Amino acid sequence: MKQPFINVEEKIDRFVGRRAAAPDSLRAGMQLQETAAQLHKAFNHRWMPKGVYRFKTHEEADAWMTKMLARSSLPKT
Repeated sequence: MKQPFINVEEKIDRFVGRRAAAPDSLRAGMQLQETAAQLHKAFNHRWMPKGVYRFKTHEEADAWMTKMLARSSLPKT
C-alpha cells in the first residue's frame, strides 16, 4: 500500500488570510432602490421615454443616454 502524500492526522496550527464577511445583498438592494427614488424625485419626471431600446454598440447607447440626460435638464417651454 502506498503512503499518502498528506498526513491527515497532522494538526493544522496556522491559517493564511481571513475570510471576508459576505456583503448583505438585501441592504445593498434597498440602498439602490432608495437612490433611484431620490433621483426620480429630483428630476420630477422621467428622464427618458419608456420602451425597449436596442443599440448596435455600447458607444451608441452611451451617446443616446447622454443626450436624454442633457434633454431632461433643459427647462420646459
